[in-house]
Amino acid sequence: MANDTPWVLGLTGGIGSGKSTASKRFGELGIDIVDADKVARQVVEPGTQGLTKIAARYGDDILTPEKELDRAKLREIIFSNNEEKAWLNALLHPMIRTEMFAQLNQAQSDYVILEAPLLFENNLDKYCSRTLLIDLPVELQIARASARDGAKRSQIRTIIESQLNRTEKVRKSDDIISNTSSISELRNKVWRYHQCYLRLASLQSC
Repeated sequence: MANDTPWVLGLTGGIGSGKSTASKRFGELGIDIVDADKVARQVVEPGTQGLTKIAARYGDDILTPEKELDRAKLREIIFSNNEEKAWLNALLHPMIRTEMFAQLNQAQSDYVILEAPLLFENNLDKYCSRTLLIDLPVELQIARASARDGAKRSQIRTIIESQLNRTEKVRKSDDIISNTSSISELRNKVWRYHQCYLRLASLQSC
């Protein structure tokens, strides 16, 4: 795979879908993974331009005693203030994408995964060679997420309803893994898709 034109698999799935388990399996198979959520945290770490500009706008009260971003306070500010939310998005989205592309281009594996729960919502799929959705029925998704996190089912449902609906995710995805069975079955399905993606990526690099 040429580093300037990586073959990118967009991996997505909602809360409780098993996306993280699938991602871990791809990692075990030697595939580099760029996690969009981790990148979003990295661009506001202490010492970054992102955090410096946020602190300049909102004051040091937006920082924790450890000088890290107080995410809860920031959420309070932008929750009901569209102007501040727009300012924050305009600041961070270009930084996130720049760092994300840099990490994708640094990948050394035969192909690279862009893992993003909001892959379609944030139009990140347009940067992917192919997309894979880890899918399961909403009620099972809620049950698994609730059992895992101890969160209220109503809270999880709210999160799910704030994102693209299941039907649209299925329609937009190139490949779909139904994760209604066991973890071992999910891992086996990932392995089979991995073999397919290896072939597709090698064809691009020929």
